[in-house]
Amino acid sequence: MREELLAALRLQLDWGVDEALEDAPIDRFRAPAPVPVAAPPPELAQPAIRAAPAAPLPPGLPPAVLAAGSRAAAAQDLAALRQAIAETDSPLRDTATNLVFADGVAESGLMMIGEAPGADEDRLGRPFVGLSGQLLDRMMASIGLERSRNFYLTNILPWRPPGNRTPTDGEITLFLPFLLRHIALVRPRHIVLLGGTPAKSLLRAKEGITRLRGRWHQMETGEGKLPALPTLHPAYLLRSPAAKREAWMDLVLLRRTLDGDVASG
Repeated sequence: MREELLAALRLQLDWGVDEALEDAPIDRFRAPAPVPVAAPPPELAQPAIRAAPAAPLPPGLPPAVLAAGSRAAAAQDLAALRQAIAETDSPLRDTATNLVFADGVAESGLMMIGEAPGADEDRLGRPFVGLSGQLLDRMMASIGLERSRNFYLTNILPWRPPGNRTPTDGEITLFLPFLLRHIALVRPRHIVLLGGTPAKSLLRAKEGITRLRGRWHQMETGEGKLPALPTLHPAYLLRSPAAKREAWMDLVLLRRTLDGDVASG
């Protein structure tokens, strides 16, 4: 335990932390949040709430997108949604090894959305398991959150683009109905957008991630709005360590918001 606490402190110092979340230390080990009852794998786990109805798609979309929207709308649980994605025709499916659906706790209330699977994710069939995922886990642990208890992870694309290239607009458009249905089924209270692609796509913004990050936005889901926090992708932080300070500020904002939500609830 002592080694883990020292590792978390070193991580924060490396990031240039210069402020605390509270005036006095919080003993998060004295009264831990209850651990969820053992559940089936995340891709089959069902939130203990009724599925929201699917939002209607706007007219004028390509036939492939309309078909994807129909499949997404018909999914009444996460297992059905995963199957619908698997049955959707896409060149990405032909070049990838595994469909990468989700990981974490669907009922946690916090949903994190990335861009697309990488090589490690494609090999294991789970999101954020490579170096960037390991950094993300350490980042979240530094504010007292764990993948196995406190948040849920997915990507805009369920298949790895060849060579880890950036998703095309057509690929994002094709799989966006599935992501929106995913959000509707999970019904998170807060969303974190990891990187510029999900931030710009879901917020319908023209600004880059450096301008979008650092504050909460209202994200339109087709069934209402949800608070969404754009932040830097952990893969970017691996390439640009100097940006870790900005990422830490986003984590502080996330932690304060979650703590305020618990207090008000």
